[in-house]
Amino acid sequence: MADIPVEAVDEYLCNRIRRAEQVLMGHHEGVLRGYGLTMTQYTVLLALAREGGMSGAQLARACGVTQQSMASVLTTMEGKGLIHREASPVHAKVQISTLTEHGRTQLDGAYGEVIVLERALTAAFTPAEHADLCSLLERATAVLAEQTPAAPGRSR
Repeated sequence: MADIPVEAVDEYLCNRIRRAEQVLMGHHEGVLRGYGLTMTQYTVLLALAREGGMSGAQLARACGVTQQSMASVLTTMEGKGLIHREASPVHAKVQISTLTEHGRTQLDGAYGEVIVLERALTAAFTPAEHADLCSLLERATAVLAEQTPAAPGRSR
């Protein structure tokens, strides 16, 4: 068994990243709950606002979830009137999702609250510190992705 130095655990970068992510997600989930949205639904709305109509497979990739999970999310969102789905003009079996007016309204409201945190974080650093932090986080993300084992049967 490995000898784990308990006193050093709080200093591990992975723990610091995890704590920051937990607080960030807690903030976003609290804001989104007020709009009846989950984090995945919010991410779908953002992607559709940015890209226009997208297939379930495209949205699954954009949100980092399986196509099966996305199918369930999209069904729920369509039921709430947040999105509209129709057959692709290119592939009849592919459904293309687009924002509804209600979806746009919910996104605009949620985004207006989420961006407050983004602005507060940006204001907490000088422009040079902000640029450095972004660069360091990108580097950390690359290492994390590189060190993540591939799922069985899939290559990285």
